[in-house]
Amino acid sequence: MRDLKDFFFEPACGLNREKDKKEREKGCSKPKPGSASGGCAFDGAQITLLPIADAVHIVHGPIACAGNSWDNRGTRSSISDYYRMGFTTDISEIDVVYGGEGKLYEAIREAVEKYKPPAVFVYQTCVPAMIGDDIVSVCKKASQDLGIPVIPVESPGFVGSKNLGNKLAGDALFRYVIGTKEPEYTTPYDINLLGEYNIAGELWQVLPLFQELGIKLLACITGDSRYQDIASCHRAKVNMVVCSKALLSLARKMEEKYGVPYFEGSFYGIENTSNTLRNIARLLGDKELMERTERLIALKEEEVKKKLEPYIGKLKGRRVLINTGGVKSWSMVSQVKELGMIVVGTSSKKSTSEDKKRMLELLGDEGILIDEPNPKELVRLFKDLKVDVLMAGGRSKFVALKEYIPFLDTNQERMKPYAGYEGMLVLAEELVRTLYSPVFELCREESPW
Repeated sequence: MRDLKDFFFEPACGLNREKDKKEREKGCSKPKPGSASGGCAFDGAQITLLPIADAVHIVHGPIACAGNSWDNRGTRSSISDYYRMGFTTDISEIDVVYGGEGKLYEAIREAVEKYKPPAVFVYQTCVPAMIGDDIVSVCKKASQDLGIPVIPVESPGFVGSKNLGNKLAGDALFRYVIGTKEPEYTTPYDINLLGEYNIAGELWQVLPLFQELGIKLLACITGDSRYQDIASCHRAKVNMVVCSKALLSLARKMEEKYGVPYFEGSFYGIENTSNTLRNIARLLGDKELMERTERLIALKEEEVKKKLEPYIGKLKGRRVLINTGGVKSWSMVSQVKELGMIVVGTSSKKSTSEDKKRMLELLGDEGILIDEPNPKELVRLFKDLKVDVLMAGGRSKFVALKEYIPFLDTNQERMKPYAGYEGMLVLAEELVRTLYSPVFELCREESPW
């Protein structure tokens, strides 16, 4: 496995630059034994690459690492269900004693013969890593024998956090996939999205905007993507990093090797969406495209603001607490403020220093950052801050419902898309439906007996 220190000295990461040499050498935080579920390097690598929908994804490890694969994440695809299927070698105690490399090779062969994918991704997990299974060699041999790319993803959970797993996945794409094929054709307006996973179909809310502007999405890394698209994405003219720092190192490496400039942006909210479209047009460097972009922005903003008026009348002044992570912690603050709501606090647990700086600017004097949003702390905040609605992931859902606080799911398992101009309307509708549900008033009433 590669030296992990390479990933702890990321020059494009502002948080990394702020640390001294000693702090950087410590690397990312590691999950504690017994509590790695949902937060280990393997989890981060898998959720990054699974949306490559036409490939087969094999988890080399015990059955528990594969988990419940069907819809464990809200990513959507228009071409295949492979990303929802649980392919695993299911290694046992016997394999731990004698090694699992033979079993892995047979699993790859069976998957290729049965499903005929364009590529296979193999994920290393803790147990085979500790017994010394060499997945790189197995993947190389399988690729030669079977005639298709077999990509090793060296991401055993014990090496670090979910964020590190995202970086390891990006490194696997850079080393084994990107640049290995050529696109069928190119245009002066080809772009890539990095860190966009098409959660609940959010990518599909943004694509019509690109189509109206004549911008071609060469590859989305990795929402609703095809292996061929990612293999040839080095011919893009611009990279946009969507999900904060998850794939920032990939963007930096592509700029160094292929000369593709990148910027960070968000499609959550009217202002963020408009600024993102402007940045794309500016980096593509076409004056006519920039003029078309401004005309489209003016048209879309006018349309969405008019449609939002009845919702804003019902949402204005309502107090919201946001408990999510990464880019959503600040981008969704901006989004709900555009609906006239008051953000009383947001979680900063999974956020970088740059994310926190953006949050503080958006929150103003009244809002607070929550470092440890545990259930007890959330209950206290509900009461002290007089919260009207909680926007969070599923782990916080039942805490809110037990306190009779309206709850809106904003995490990766959600079913509703909130990106782009259309996403603002969806979010506003969901917030009104949640806040004005009669069930919460009924729960708060005293029992008639």
